[in-house]
Amino acid sequence: QAEVMGWKSGFTIYDTADSRALMKRIIKELDADTLGFTPSSTLSRISRLKNELTDVDGFAREANLSDPKEAGFLELYRRYTQALRRANALDFDDIIAETVYLFRAFPDVAALYQRRFRHVLVDEYQDTNHAQYALIREFVAAVEPDVAADLERTIGARTSLRSPDGRIPGASLTVVGDSDQSIYAFRGADIRNITEFERDFPNASVILLEQNYRSTQTILDAANAVISNNFDRKAKNLFTVEGAGASIIGYTGYSGHDEAQFVADEIESLRKGSIGYNQVAVFVRTNAQTRPLEEVFIREGVPYRIPGGTRFYERAEIKDAFGYLAQVANPDDDLALRRILNTPKRGIGPATESALQAHADRLGMPLRDALREVDDLALGPKVTGAIRDLAALLDEGARLAVDRPPAEVLTFLLDNSQLVSSLRASGDPQDEARAENLEELVSQAKEFRVQNPESTLIDFLTSVALFAAADELDDGDGTVTIMTLHTAKGLEYDAVFLTGIEESLLPHRISVNEPGGIAEERRLFYVGITRAKQRLFLSLATSRASFGDVNVSEPSRFLAEIPAALIDWRDGAAGGHGG
Repeated sequence: QAEVMGWKSGFTIYDTADSRALMKRIIKELDADTLGFTPSSTLSRISRLKNELTDVDGFAREANLSDPKEAGFLELYRRYTQALRRANALDFDDIIAETVYLFRAFPDVAALYQRRFRHVLVDEYQDTNHAQYALIREFVAAVEPDVAADLERTIGARTSLRSPDGRIPGASLTVVGDSDQSIYAFRGADIRNITEFERDFPNASVILLEQNYRSTQTILDAANAVISNNFDRKAKNLFTVEGAGASIIGYTGYSGHDEAQFVADEIESLRKGSIGYNQVAVFVRTNAQTRPLEEVFIREGVPYRIPGGTRFYERAEIKDAFGYLAQVANPDDDLALRRILNTPKRGIGPATESALQAHADRLGMPLRDALREVDDLALGPKVTGAIRDLAALLDEGARLAVDRPPAEVLTFLLDNSQLVSSLRASGDPQDEARAENLEELVSQAKEFRVQNPESTLIDFLTSVALFAAADELDDGDGTVTIMTLHTAKGLEYDAVFLTGIEESLLPHRISVNEPGGIAEERRLFYVGITRAKQRLFLSLATSRASFGDVNVSEPSRFLAEIPAALIDWRDGAAGGHGG
């Protein structure tokens, strides 16, 4: 049916890499990177709009186009859509959105598919977005009388398919889902699709699946108690016939490292029992929390993996920060300079880099020295100014590094290069996580100075290089899995460690000011709890390093929602925690 919507039948479907390459070219053509646009953040917003069935014209009607950034985004969205059309291509989001538009614009086409699919089953219904919901509604809608007669003729029906009201009944619909596990609002999932299901489909029958075949009753009692504090939900009470099981273990540490040591020690105790590494998971709310866990696990010989993720020191933003530090510590490191030359974007492209390198080669000097002679290269005022500013930044960083702590040098470079601020300004949740990783790196630098009072920037870089190069450990019974709570959904482990259960982490500080944010964070906690089959450990710290400062941490409000009798608190910083 592609031709009906103006597409040729041999259309291409662009994957993520294709879409990113296209958007990168459009941003470059419009010089939009100067306004802070990146391919990932722009495509993320376009995806959210398409999932809301908001096309370019719809966005133009709603946007505040007096804002240069909004006007710039509109032009990017328009150019991207036009480029897809010219290429006779759809992206992933278009597959659903264009089908909805097709069915709405051409009821006769919709009728063919409504008749063809008589039964529709949707799994993980709580994770559906608006476009998916709209597509489901189109599939199960009744065929109206004026279209029904044409459909009967088209398919050659020997007897009438219509009900007494003249319509052809829609398909039957079955959905499977759990509103308590709706944790993907940041991806466009709309919990109302499931919480308002009975209103949308008033003749629906609801079957509660309350018997749990995974967890002990103690774990389920904790989960039930927590999630009961969300009020806009279908009441249910999970139970098992497998017995109460062991108590939940709670621990309050002095710091993130103290917490990580507790986790490592308990994992070794479990291993001496009957639970191997491959049946243990450690859950974090943010990627930045993995750093102390990774350090302690490597030191203690606990093998681990981060599925679908990247180890802390291998993350691009961390490598970028070390690029700045390496250049400050070693001006002859051309590789480090090339990494940061245009990171974040400052208009220094490949041609400019080649001109700088040619000048350096001609005079036999490091690339860093060529930056200082940029006025002799006739590169244009904008690029020349950007290079001059970078050279001044690195020179000042080098002066600081002579006698200032590593954390102070790093903070200066991050602030004045705009590495963190550019990530925070993008609006992309992934960029927000990258900014948090950089804050964690500053915290690490500060901790290193506390442990090594006379240490220099070179000492810090050497220590990190040796740690990052540590061999990845493995063991006969596999590896411990470290992952974010969002990644954990749908999985199960004999033993689960839920770490960082503190205000501003879980619930995350960003969620506090978002409508429904606390309720979604509580669902995230609930999902984490219910991944555990036999053993559940809850841990937090009384202080946690953040961007170089050590801040007092408050226990998460969610801990107080678990009955105290279910948790056996181990002696830690608080000398036993009362929930």
